[in-house]
Amino acid sequence: MGALKGGVAVIDISPPPGLLLSGFAARSEPATGLNDPLTVRAVVLGQTAIVVADVIGIHEDMSRRIRERCSLPGANVIVAATHTHGAPSSMAGRLGGANPEFLKALEDGCVAAIDRALATAEPVSISAGNGPDPEVGHNRRHTGGTVDPAVPVVRLQRADGSLLAMVVSYACHPTVLGADNRLMTADFPHFLRSRIEAVQPGTVAVFVNGCTGDVNIGHTAQASWTLAAQNTRTFENARRLGERIADAALAAPCAPMGTEVAAAEASVNLQLERREGDLAAAAAGWRADAEKAEPLRRILLEHWIGWAEANAGRPPGNWTGRVSLLDWGGVPIAALPGEIFAETSLTIRRAMPAGPAMVLSYADGTPGYIPPASEYKFGGYEVDEAHRFIGMRGAFCSGSAERLADAATALLSANNHSADQQE
Repeated sequence: MGALKGGVAVIDISPPPGLLLSGFAARSEPATGLNDPLTVRAVVLGQTAIVVADVIGIHEDMSRRIRERCSLPGANVIVAATHTHGAPSSMAGRLGGANPEFLKALEDGCVAAIDRALATAEPVSISAGNGPDPEVGHNRRHTGGTVDPAVPVVRLQRADGSLLAMVVSYACHPTVLGADNRLMTADFPHFLRSRIEAVQPGTVAVFVNGCTGDVNIGHTAQASWTLAAQNTRTFENARRLGERIADAALAAPCAPMGTEVAAAEASVNLQLERREGDLAAAAAGWRADAEKAEPLRRILLEHWIGWAEANAGRPPGNWTGRVSLLDWGGVPIAALPGEIFAETSLTIRRAMPAGPAMVLSYADGTPGYIPPASEYKFGGYEVDEAHRFIGMRGAFCSGSAERLADAATALLSANNHSADQQE
């Protein structure tokens, strides 16, 4: 067997100004410019790859096409999003209308990045470690609540010892910038990557988000239902926090890893439910509320009314998602679809052996929040409302997150990565 080869590629997918940015219902005016490039970044290791785009999410249908079109076996590829709220709509039928030209650029960019990284692959060695907690992420649903503080790092070194790529994961919503921002941006991941690339010249930094469904820099979800400027939601703060995470990643003590890579995947069917009752009646109530609501509240209610009218008479049905696992020289990388909470991430981590490991979300499909069963009693935006804004037929039933976690732990066990097997 020849030496393990790795490659990396970056594709700029920034569109011209004029498209509506995705992620905040309160923001109804288009982008006015570009603060930093929106990119697609791919890392290939052996016959496996991770490609991540600076968009709010990747539709599962697009993920499937990317994996079918690229030069690697589709089962060996993870297609993920950073989940920035500073990019145009990126999913057909979700989170508002998506521009077809941007969707094409996104899909083509992902395919091109994978293929370019594969074509330029060279002999590499792997090292990995965990950085210290940067204390950036906070539970936005419960003060002092659960977060996943891990900063796992995978480094690919060229034969001459120089660093080819550095893959970093951390769990935090890229919503430092709020609804008042109309400049396209990758948010804090841009500054994280720039810091690493400045400290390690010749390196391409790749950020893959962890499980951030209930984690951001400290504000509530409701704090984004305004166009008012907020003193913590600035580009300067995005730089400060991104660089803090980068410095934690750069401080990670990395040890040499193995030379074998592998991939596995599973399909999980999840049931949706509709707790709003009769949708015609719900729409009528929201319409009455909208007549006397403040302008920004009215925008949100109009989203809900449109959702109810579009789905009246249609059952909520179900949704099928992909859970995948890569093994990079002994580093397990579990990837889940949707917006996954910290509790689920830590459940999967407990099934992993000690050492660096990644638990990713926003991978191969972004259908909205998939909370753990423990959160349903608290209700709130993520549990009861977000599916209307996102455009799903219903919310995920309680137990859905646990089914995804079970699939991930089963893949870990089947591929000799469970904590029990490593004891």
